[in-house]
Amino acid sequence: MWSNAIQDAVEKIRKNMDTFGARFPHVSRDGAYLLNDNDDWTNGFWSGLLWLCYEYTGDEAFRLGAKRTVEDFRRRFAEKKVLDHHDIGFLYSLSSKAEWIVEKDESARQLTLEAADLLLKRWRPSGGYIQAWGPEGDEQEGGRIIIDCLMNLPLLFWAGQQTGKSQYREIAIMQAEKTRRYLVRGDDSSYHTFFFDPHTGEPIGGATHQGYTNGSTWTRGQAWGVYGFALAYRYTGDHAYLDTSKRMAKYFLKHLPEDHVALWDFNAPVTAETYRDSSASAIVAAGLLELVGHLEEGDPDRAEFEQGLKDSMTSLVRHYSTIGQEAEGLLQHGSYHVRGGLSPDDFMIWGDYFYLEALIRLEAGSKGYWYER
Repeated sequence: MWSNAIQDAVEKIRKNMDTFGARFPHVSRDGAYLLNDNDDWTNGFWSGLLWLCYEYTGDEAFRLGAKRTVEDFRRRFAEKKVLDHHDIGFLYSLSSKAEWIVEKDESARQLTLEAADLLLKRWRPSGGYIQAWGPEGDEQEGGRIIIDCLMNLPLLFWAGQQTGKSQYREIAIMQAEKTRRYLVRGDDSSYHTFFFDPHTGEPIGGATHQGYTNGSTWTRGQAWGVYGFALAYRYTGDHAYLDTSKRMAKYFLKHLPEDHVALWDFNAPVTAETYRDSSASAIVAAGLLELVGHLEEGDPDRAEFEQGLKDSMTSLVRHYSTIGQEAEGLLQHGSYHVRGGLSPDDFMIWGDYFYLEALIRLEAGSKGYWYER
């Protein structure tokens, strides 16, 4: 089943290369991806999809397409085009770092290190955190951290390994620890964001940006936690991060509906019209593969996670994928920003990426681009 799903995805991505040209997909509207000129936080996922396809197939067309995206990321970096945010890791881990991992291209390595330095500049020593959005001193955003940032920390951990400079690792650990302490609740659910006084670092409180309420659990945020803390464990060996990933994964799996694919928020009222977020389940599937890889055979939670992975991926392939359809996207029924009315039931390029990453990890053992192999 995994192989057939991968083949279908590869052919869709091959066709999309012609459809998209030099532009980058974001989310869809009326079945077609909205494209941009590499100025959004999501653009690395298209690059990552192309690298995945190249590694799986060996087809030079995917390699050349992926390398062209990296050149565009080089241009974007030189122009500092919409880079004043924490998602530098999403952008450069799946583009230039992927090229380094696959081809050991020194110029790609150097670009990725420069991107890590740019992310490092978002560290706010007075508050003790990486600021999610906006420039330093921003009155509204100056004190905000966000759970998504866990997936950007591998860029810093990697840079520390590459350079031997401890600052990258130290700041990544401090951000991961602050996330674990303030964004993960006592019942293993999570806040989307949390605010601090930017001058003193004093905690103010949890909030949401895309979830149902400030106190609800936005499923994609929970998914970032499952995968992000598993990656933090890989880089640090700190069992607190492994335990947190396990706890968040259990919560996620326990609160899934009968078909094993997440609703958009675990606390949203459930009706026949409640939106799903297939992208959250795709992220968790990839995260579970990472998590299970760190567990001993006799770990009491291993069987639960392996079954949850199988159930979710089987449902995604059978009921949410576009296998056999004429479609640009790989996964239907993703949600971007439900309360904001932005693509609440559409294709999400990150959903496509994590879906294919999980499929290829299941089928071929590939590890994605979050760390050196």
